[in-house]
Amino acid sequence: MNAADLGLPVDVPSTALFTDQYELTMLRAALGGGTADRRSVFEVFTRRLPEGRRYGVVAGTGRVLDAVENFRFDADVLGFLRERGIVDEPTLEWLAEYRFSGDIWGYPEGEVYFPGSPILRVEGSFAECVLLETVILSILNHDSAIAAAASRMSAAAGDRRLIEMGARRTHELAAVAAARAAYVGGFSSTSDLAAGFRYGIPTVGTSAHAFTLLHDTERDAFRAQVESLGRGTTLLVDTYDVAEAVRAAVEVAGPELGAVRIDSGDLLLVAHRVRQQLDELGARDTRIVVTSDLDEYAIASLAAAPVDAYGVGTRLVTGSGHPTCSMVYKLVARAGSADPRAPLRPVAKKSLGGKMSVGGRKWAARRVDADGVAEAEVVGTGAVPAELVDRQLLVELVKGGDVVAREPLDAARTRHMAALAGLPMSAIQLSRGEAVIPTEYV
Repeated sequence: MNAADLGLPVDVPSTALFTDQYELTMLRAALGGGTADRRSVFEVFTRRLPEGRRYGVVAGTGRVLDAVENFRFDADVLGFLRERGIVDEPTLEWLAEYRFSGDIWGYPEGEVYFPGSPILRVEGSFAECVLLETVILSILNHDSAIAAAASRMSAAAGDRRLIEMGARRTHELAAVAAARAAYVGGFSSTSDLAAGFRYGIPTVGTSAHAFTLLHDTERDAFRAQVESLGRGTTLLVDTYDVAEAVRAAVEVAGPELGAVRIDSGDLLLVAHRVRQQLDELGARDTRIVVTSDLDEYAIASLAAAPVDAYGVGTRLVTGSGHPTCSMVYKLVARAGSADPRAPLRPVAKKSLGGKMSVGGRKWAARRVDADGVAEAEVVGTGAVPAELVDRQLLVELVKGGDVVAREPLDAARTRHMAALAGLPMSAIQLSRGEAVIPTEYV
């Protein structure tokens, strides 16, 4: 299954320059030194979760697969590299034919992870694997941070809907990726039309304060919106006086008014007052949507409020204080020669300052207790214990350079809900804590 099969746009430009220069200079030196063809294994993992977080969320896998497919050095890209003198002619000739032909295994999108989890494993020659480091980390670090924030907000919201509306608070391309990651993490819709177009995410939106200010009276603005969008629309009621606005909204739209939105003030107090007023006016089915710099803590504080949906922007697209996951891409095994039959040797970084890594090509499984609740993330390099064979986490994503695991975004969203449900209940506590289950190496 490819992007076209899923009805997604396929006019994706080359991702080859979404990289750091040293990836190419390493390639140049490895080609010159005769080590470029050594079979190698790279793994993506994080040494620790962001401070206070109890689990991470894998997001961006689908975008990684697209990036790998489109990692091509066309004439313009090669011309740029030649002009800058970044690589020599033999390396340019090698890059002109570059197509990733190795294998990639990883945690499926939407799965949760913990310190040391081998979230992605990239296997092939050193030359073809090392080039993918930066673009893979760029995608996974960003998207997983947003998805983790979204997951926490979704847990705080319970059954209430969450709307992603952070496009104006981040880079225009990051906004699209953020909306996608938020959907994986539990949000139900986005205000960003590019995200709706590219990924099929439901889109929502009606009006802002400017629309009300455009009209001579608030009632005129409401009337124009209702006549255009129907009685089921959402009217913004905090431009002037909220009580007067709610009264006018119901008089204009009738009790069939879809929703009102509150974007300022003491949201807990105002929501209660608006709910009471709507009920007294006969608009008992009119929903209340709240926005205004929300995060998971603000959402949790509104649990007792008569709120039906939350719109979240800035805090979501910045990872709610943790805009990256600190994932790294490390060589963990390599052959001693270019002979494809040469055995893999574990390698690992041994530097000081907590930046050590564990060598060897790894598997991962999640051990559960008698009730089916996760109790440990088990990571190993040898044979998988019999009792964990059916609990393995890594799945094949790319085989021989071909993507074999592309899936609809809703599959990742559903998987995340199931993964979160399988963790101890303390996983969704907002209070600061350590990883909800330990990582064990065997």
